[in-house]
Amino acid sequence: MSPSQPAGHLIVECLVEQGVELAFGVPGESFLAVLDGFHAYGDRIRFIVNRQEGGAAFMAEAHGKLTNRPGVCFVTRGPGATNASIGVHNAFQDSTPMVLFVGDVGSDFRDREAFQEVDYASFFGPSTKGFAKRVERIDDADRIPEYVARAFATAMNGRPGPVVLVLPEDMLRSMTAARPLRRVEPVAAWSDPGALRTLRELLLKAERPLVIAGGGGWTPQAAQALQRFAENWKLPVANAFRFQDTFDNHHPQYAGDVGIAINPKLAERVRQSDLILAIGPRLGEMTTGGYTLLEAPKAKQTLVHIHASAEELNRVYQADLAINAGMASAARSLEVLSAPPELPWEAWTAAAQADYLANLEPQPLAGLPADAPRGEVDMVAVVKLLQKHLPEDATITNGAGNFASWVHRYFRYHGLAKGHKTQLAPTSGAMGYGVPAGIAASIATGRIAFTIAGDGDFLMNGQELATASQHGGKSIIVLLNNGMFGTIRMHQEREYPTKVSGTALRNPDFCALARAYGYAAERVTATAQFEAALLRALAADTGTLIEIPLDPEVITTRGTLSAITRSAQAQAAGR
Repeated sequence: MSPSQPAGHLIVECLVEQGVELAFGVPGESFLAVLDGFHAYGDRIRFIVNRQEGGAAFMAEAHGKLTNRPGVCFVTRGPGATNASIGVHNAFQDSTPMVLFVGDVGSDFRDREAFQEVDYASFFGPSTKGFAKRVERIDDADRIPEYVARAFATAMNGRPGPVVLVLPEDMLRSMTAARPLRRVEPVAAWSDPGALRTLRELLLKAERPLVIAGGGGWTPQAAQALQRFAENWKLPVANAFRFQDTFDNHHPQYAGDVGIAINPKLAERVRQSDLILAIGPRLGEMTTGGYTLLEAPKAKQTLVHIHASAEELNRVYQADLAINAGMASAARSLEVLSAPPELPWEAWTAAAQADYLANLEPQPLAGLPADAPRGEVDMVAVVKLLQKHLPEDATITNGAGNFASWVHRYFRYHGLAKGHKTQLAPTSGAMGYGVPAGIAASIATGRIAFTIAGDGDFLMNGQELATASQHGGKSIIVLLNNGMFGTIRMHQEREYPTKVSGTALRNPDFCALARAYGYAAERVTATAQFEAALLRALAADTGTLIEIPLDPEVITTRGTLSAITRSAQAQAAGR
């Protein structure tokens, strides 16, 4: 019989058995026994202490994206869990494996509205509209291995996503002789051979096919197999919203990303396509242009939808062919489909690539003369310098806001086929994601982690710079400061022109704030200053924040704020 140990220690030992090397969280009195377990197993697992549970959950979600295994987060009951819910929601919408452990009130206090008590099953409730795939409470310490193993399996199998495990405080203090179960591996769902034959027949009938690749569960091997499939069939490939690293952006068959601020020519190409092969994405609102590029529930285009979750297939879109398969197996099954020597769409594929390359060249901003400068700092030039100096395996992160559009449009991801996941971005549209995600990437991989943030976005989780300094993270942050919640101001001008309300920001001295946290910092006010600042950041021993004051007029990569206002006023006058 194995010697007994506190249940809190067993929780940590089970994580070690699952291969977890990093866990993120904010300490709480409800799981002191687990904290003691992290001390006991400190030579095999690190507990990264965050400053706010939202930042901790974002870091765990980012770690899940990087590893394709559940990112782990620990928070205390009540406010700790509700703060962490933003990261759980992000993991759900982004299809990221994650396990959130919540320290809870003792069993003897339950259901009395005890201090900070929450009904977690109701709050995180698993459903197609909820936060988590599964919510469970562990009342018996001897069953900890069962619950932890099931949580990891649930988080990884099918459509990946978050699982919540609730840990009563008294249970964690109890003694148990139970032993961890062995490491759980995800189950691979393979493509049906009959469906693959049908897919080949659909390809042979097509004239204007287009692949849209993305979603969770991709590995470097799967990305490489996708590339071989596309090359065999000479297919144009677009990446889904904020999964721009799924297919190499430097590949001659790359067509661009299908998401917010989509290249108008690519949007038209999606509409004109006679066969859409959606490999991995769940075809949400952003990837479908508000369900207009592909009309719901039945698209005008022939739709082949390949997804890891049977529940996702035919849920929003009735596909002409639905294939239930994980990305690793789906891509490998596709690459063996034999293609004929001649295909009628080679010119279509070449034109898609040409449209993508043309979109990389900046056009005059709507509302400004053709030769007008783009403010004191030209963001197109900034992104080109990032492309020049960041290594191929650098991780690029962002939160939500118009500021991200500069990287989304102009940066070219080498992607998973090169061996590493290089984009961490919230398809859920959560502000405050980029800073903690970049820090998590730096701590977890040791590679360069670059974050682009807005002023409003940064202040959501800027306190996690303290986490970076404490635990050896050294991300590079470019902070675009235009003194407002830019995306909301843009929409405000479209709907209520010149009636500014609730979107202006009075900001701190960002460089002084970053230095207080232990980061290097400098302010760049002219394009010519940026390259030297970036090189200093790449050579620095600490993380670096580079603040760029951005003209509020430069609101998008295509137009100005004034042009949006004038257009809205003209439209209102014409009613």
